[in-house]
Amino acid sequence: MLTQDLPIFIGLSILSEILGTVGGFGSSVFFVPMANYFMDFQTVLGLTALFHLSSNISKIGFFRKGFDKKLVLTLGIPAVVFVSIGAFLSKFLNPTFLTLALAAFLIIFSLVFIIMKELKIMPTTKNAIIGGTFSGLIAGLLGTGGAIRGATMSAFDLKKDQFIATSAIIDLGIDLSRSIIYSYNGFVKKEVFYLIPILFIIGIIGTYIGKRILDRITQEQFKRFVLFLILAIGVSTLVMNYR
Repeated sequence: MLTQDLPIFIGLSILSEILGTVGGFGSSVFFVPMANYFMDFQTVLGLTALFHLSSNISKIGFFRKGFDKKLVLTLGIPAVVFVSIGAFLSKFLNPTFLTLALAAFLIIFSLVFIIMKELKIMPTTKNAIIGGTFSGLIAGLLGTGGAIRGATMSAFDLKKDQFIATSAIIDLGIDLSRSIIYSYNGFVKKEVFYLIPILFIIGIIGTYIGKRILDRITQEQFKRFVLFLILAIGVSTLVMNYR
């Protein structure tokens, strides 16, 4: 599996981690559609959860200058609960449907924030709970909910390091939960176990490079570029499924 395409897969995985770190949306928004070119969607879900475990540990290490404890609770707890529900439900949904749903989600999300530049979510506990609920559910079903979580967290005016550390801690709980359920669902397959140490190293390298880039530019500048990239990935995922 992936023998000939492994170098390409590794290169794209590093790029996903860099873009996810700098853009603030997390690597899964790029990794999931990218990995879906190489393997079936259910395997991608299982592998993404394992990849994110190492990725988020790296982020916590590199961006450890404090985190928002209140957000970890108000956004993180509902995210962990609903990612478990979404991960369980993913077993009963057609993988093709999930892939198309992922494409639609990426396209709609990016267009909303590209067109509505001034769109902001109010920094309330209620919105944190709602954002955590939806980001967790989407992450369980489609493998990526960081975009919704990032949009919710941006309302709370956190510093860059604090933003990434808080997001990584929440994501760590999400990935631990869904890894267990994906394993129960049979999504974590023995054929891809050899990729786990490779992705662990990729998580460290990509996070380090992303941090170096983030030190030199504002997150807002790069986020605009990332939104257009997410749109392109969503469109290409949609087109690939209709070839």
